[in-house]
Amino acid sequence: MKRLIEKGLMFGNLIRVDSPALIERYNRALKQLSGKTTALTEFHIDISGYSPEVGDELGDHLYLNPNGCNRQFILLSTEQKSAPLLAAKFSMSRSILREFIEANEAQLFSLTARDAVAGELEDTVYELSTPARLFDIQRMVVVADTTGNHVAEAEKLAGLIEQFRTRPDAWYDDVLIAQMIDLAKKTGDVTRNPVTLRSTAFETPDFWTAHFGGVYVFRSVAHPAAICMGDRSALGALPIAHVFGAAQRNEIAKFLELNGLVEPIVQAQGAQAGAILRQKMDFILVEAAAALGLDAGAGSRRELRAVAQRLGRDLPAEFQALAALLRWVEAGGPWPRIDSQHPAYFYTLRAAQGPLRDLVNMLLAELSPLDVRQMFICHKELFYRLYKTWPEAKKAYVADFLEKEYQIDKAGARAALFGAEPSMNEAEGPWGAPRPAPRPAPRGPVDLVGPWGAVRKERR
Repeated sequence: MKRLIEKGLMFGNLIRVDSPALIERYNRALKQLSGKTTALTEFHIDISGYSPEVGDELGDHLYLNPNGCNRQFILLSTEQKSAPLLAAKFSMSRSILREFIEANEAQLFSLTARDAVAGELEDTVYELSTPARLFDIQRMVVVADTTGNHVAEAEKLAGLIEQFRTRPDAWYDDVLIAQMIDLAKKTGDVTRNPVTLRSTAFETPDFWTAHFGGVYVFRSVAHPAAICMGDRSALGALPIAHVFGAAQRNEIAKFLELNGLVEPIVQAQGAQAGAILRQKMDFILVEAAAALGLDAGAGSRRELRAVAQRLGRDLPAEFQALAALLRWVEAGGPWPRIDSQHPAYFYTLRAAQGPLRDLVNMLLAELSPLDVRQMFICHKELFYRLYKTWPEAKKAYVADFLEKEYQIDKAGARAALFGAEPSMNEAEGPWGAPRPAPRPAPRGPVDLVGPWGAVRKERR
């Protein structure tokens, strides 16, 4: 993992904490949340205030995430909004924290100028002893305040001020006036500078969790389902209509199709299909070469072509299918039939534009694990776990590729692979104007069964 850290591919964009004043504030918040403190004089924190160095020191990397749910957080600066979330147990945690910080940036900037803000993502579920408890998670509420309770005291002062203004005898209530003066010394003038935090409640119908081997929950779609990447039988009965295991490729494909969650890369608006397919093929060849102990040199396209020639008929099925699809895109070759049971099927898809785009791309990354770039972008927890198991040659190639091809233009790479980010133009809606009709596939039997062939019916 040292190679990834040196190249900025792991623990990147963390916030450095080395000021004695900030460390003192961090310790006050940490003591309040967990009863612990750190003796470190320098460390780095993510968007939630979690620090891998502090985790090592305490021997507990869940010190801000007890039981893996109800994530706690410590804010020392609003700059944390651009930091990643490390060791994520739920996919929605970072987006909720970022949205909360952005919605309250002015107030949090004022609060963190004098104290740390500590809080928690509350969902009324405090332990996940059984998989069914996941479905009790319906809503996240952000509860936050400074270690000096400035927000709570400001709310209390605002209530006292309202009493003073509305009660006829308030001018003669010395106790009320004394309380107002005492609180105002701590909070300042809340009538001119109100200290209130908004946008603290978030609905969470769809999410991924690392618990129970990894589970994707989709409840806001027309045909709800849960997709389990671990042991399906270990989940038992769940309060949702359909539960699919990772091996049930046909059922997963049908679920994605029925809910309109995916689109073929070769028909996606704005996608450079040829370049994307070529890069996926390179990743597959790197894996094949590493598995067989073949020398792929520096992993240039010329060297990888030599690997492909050496493999000949032993080329992976994923590579051959993507090559056939590339011939159709660029050379007018025959339309390949790639059904949902084919190992290349999920490599040919990307998430459709919409609010579930990132979650679906995360699922596709797990269903197409040889596409290391998509895995790194969409599912870093899985990427880091699998990286440890790769041969040294593959580790070197992937780290160099991500440093040279992705790090230099992250936004551009994401837009080319997955489409534009949500539009900020309200007239267009959150995902921009309607997309033009995709490029049609050749006329013939394919039109009757969809672009990849018929989705197979479940075998009785």
